[in-house]
Amino acid sequence: MNDSKWTWRAVSLISIAATILLLGGFVYAVKDILYPRGEALLTTLPQETAAPAAAADGVIKIVALGDSLAKGTGDNEGSGFVKRTIDGLTAKGNKANLVGNLGINGMTTAGLQSRLQQEGVKYALRQSNVILVSIGGNDLFRGSDLLGSSSKGQQIATPETESTGSGSAGASAGPGSGPGGEMMTGGAEGAEDLTPESLLAALPEAAKRLNTILERIAEINPEAQIFYMGLYNPFGDIPELLVPGNQAVTAWNNAAMDIINKHSNMTLVPTFDLFNRHLDKYLSSDHFHPNGDGYQRMSERIVQAVQ
Repeated sequence: MNDSKWTWRAVSLISIAATILLLGGFVYAVKDILYPRGEALLTTLPQETAAPAAAADGVIKIVALGDSLAKGTGDNEGSGFVKRTIDGLTAKGNKANLVGNLGINGMTTAGLQSRLQQEGVKYALRQSNVILVSIGGNDLFRGSDLLGSSSKGQQIATPETESTGSGSAGASAGPGSGPGGEMMTGGAEGAEDLTPESLLAALPEAAKRLNTILERIAEINPEAQIFYMGLYNPFGDIPELLVPGNQAVTAWNNAAMDIINKHSNMTLVPTFDLFNRHLDKYLSSDHFHPNGDGYQRMSERIVQAVQ
């Protein structure tokens, strides 16, 4: 009698366990149908940008693009602000890698706008989560009497005087030569007639192109943080160019800030105050690009902004 009683109890327990197991399997099956996993990941197209994965593993992946400042022209060590930024981030305990430096001597907003259509450029941008942009110097100073002028025996050169095929930092035209290689004599000829209006003649159209550039970069990689390098006045130690140059650069930076303020993933990195009244210490011999110390100051500000 007791054996029969325990047998029925055992059968009941087994039945209950089987019922619970079946119910659990049913619930799992329903959940798998409603919220599929595994197969859905295999059939889903990859994300347009790899930035989320890069951020998840804690690695800062940097792309730089734009003009000769992005390239690092003027730095005898060839580092520029890009490599120095990576070194600075690493020194503070971050993992930072360079995806690519796409800086080109002489690049303008029009040129960069076209370059963003290239598949190789778009691919590099999609691999990054930090994008450094330097552009606008050529637009601002192009066509003025500043290009190739001299003061106090120094040559004043802009990225327009450089060969875009040159691989050496700090390359510029020979002593006393202008943008086209013509000989230049005297001081900043015509500087007394220079006005902010003449310097900023190209600002409206260039600002529109800058807006298109920044929005296009954000469109290519919506997860990346974009850092735009503000402009500085490299001619502030020339009395005739101090006021118009400062006013022109300020107007440009304000136009850039108006664009950047509309996007939460964009930051303007100011450089105007870094070199003000200390151009002899932080500019290279071409009197336009920063030297190693100048790029170092820029990189320190970028590191502060990135962190």
